[in-house]
Amino acid sequence: MPCGDAGQHDGVGPASTRRRRPALPQVGAVSVGPATRDDRDASTTKGGRGMKQNLFSITVNAHERALEFTDGRLSRVLEPGRYRRVRRAEFRVIDIRDQLMIISPQDVPAADGVQVKVSATLRWHVDDPVAFDQVAADPAQLVYAAVQVAIRESVAAIASTDLAGVARRDLGSALTETATAAGRELGIGIRTVQVKDVLLPGEIRSAVLEALVAQRQGVAKLEAARAETAALRSMANAAKLLDDHPALAQLRLLQSAPYGTKIVMQLPGGDRVTDVAVND
Repeated sequence: MPCGDAGQHDGVGPASTRRRRPALPQVGAVSVGPATRDDRDASTTKGGRGMKQNLFSITVNAHERALEFTDGRLSRVLEPGRYRRVRRAEFRVIDIRDQLMIISPQDVPAADGVQVKVSATLRWHVDDPVAFDQVAADPAQLVYAAVQVAIRESVAAIASTDLAGVARRDLGSALTETATAAGRELGIGIRTVQVKDVLLPGEIRSAVLEALVAQRQGVAKLEAARAETAALRSMANAAKLLDDHPALAQLRLLQSAPYGTKIVMQLPGGDRVTDVAVND
């Protein structure tokens, strides 16, 4: 039977017998093989800005490194630029930009037995794309676990009352060193590890607040007592001065009298002067 008749019996026309190659996968690993005309504008991206490829070339962006695998073996690491496509090659794109890792709060016993909650932030980047891809399935998770263990070991040697002061900065430095050592073999570079929060139990926080309030109140009372002592000393000096100079007392009386007041003054000779208007 002619092929045309078979096509008509099967319900498939001659134009439908062509097979199209599946579209390239939209993931980090990119298979590059013989492409049809429909793949000419295909591209593999990460967040819309990843490595692009077409029928003849691939382009690696400035914030990426691409690992080229030929027949399952790593053949080369592609720096930013444009490269010709290679048959039977696959590419794995690694983003080398800085990333932020949040270390979740965990209850850790301090040196004095008080349970504190400590959280931290870790800023990291991919320093060695090959090690990052080949050594571990999830290298960032291994660094995360190493930092958590380091937090427990470091906090166990510090008293809870010291974690909010200088010891907190020292703790961040110690965690940075631990994370750097853990990430070195995994291809991860550590920028910094910072202690984000140190939370004491509610009872301890209340006690610390009460002690702080009592301390501030004591300082306020001390300052009030000092001011009162100074005022009394000044008044004693003024009284002694007025006692030594009676005329000065009378003059001060005239100065302090309100406007329009009439004062009767006894002069030293015995004469009395009445109806003296002040400020008249």
